[in-house]
Amino acid sequence: MKNTQEKNHILSIVKKPRITEKAGLKSESQNVYTFEVVSGATKKTVGEAIRLIYKVNPIKINIVNLPAKKVTARGRKGVKQAVKKALVFLKKGDKIAFI
Repeated sequence: MKNTQEKNHILSIVKKPRITEKAGLKSESQNVYTFEVVSGATKKTVGEAIRLIYKVNPIKINIVNLPAKKVTARGRKGVKQAVKKALVFLKKGDKIAFI
């Protein structure tokens, strides 16, 4: 039972792929995929999650913390939420398909 709990915890580390114009260009040209991850994620746990979910072995993983920002839209002030993202580098032949 502990094994399935650990597996579920690892699967919950990757929130979603970060699909932006910049991320799309990097995935096509440099084989780098960008994901939003939970705030407590480490390179090791992100690597395990990518292996389990997408069945590929990452070569390298970089993690970037994007801080919260104050924004104004239509005269109203707000806060853009802080995000932690992981850049996953794959070897040349590997690909991740997003549906």
